Amino acid sequence: MFGLTFEKLLLIGVLAVLIVGPERLPRYAAQLARLVRSVKSFADGAKTRMRDEMGPEFDEVDWKKLDPRQYDPRRIIREALLEDEQQQVRPVRPAPPPSRPRLDPSAAAPFDAEAT
Repeated sequence: MFGLTFEKLLLIGVLAVLIVGPERLPRYAAQLARLVRSVKSFADGAKTRMRDEMGPEFDEVDWKKLDPRQYDPRRIIREALLEDEQQQVRPVRPAPPPSRPRLDPSAAAPFDAEAT
């Protein structure tokens, strides 16, 4: 989670003791604990409300499939290309060219005085 190792957490703790001071550190730690609890209760409340609003379909949703960490553009492109190969492609005939009116070769060329 966030690439935090034991050494990094220890360094953060030492810096917190030096910056905040040993007198105020317990008070700030208690405030941090309250904040974490309130965020957790907020997330649980949102999950409960979503379950109530979606009904029985909530448990049927594959949440791992919707995880943005599963996004791999190479896999998506590979699956799209394989899907195209599996579908039968019907040959498409080109549309016939639009028919042009035949002009009489002995007649004068059409001229539009307003266009020139």
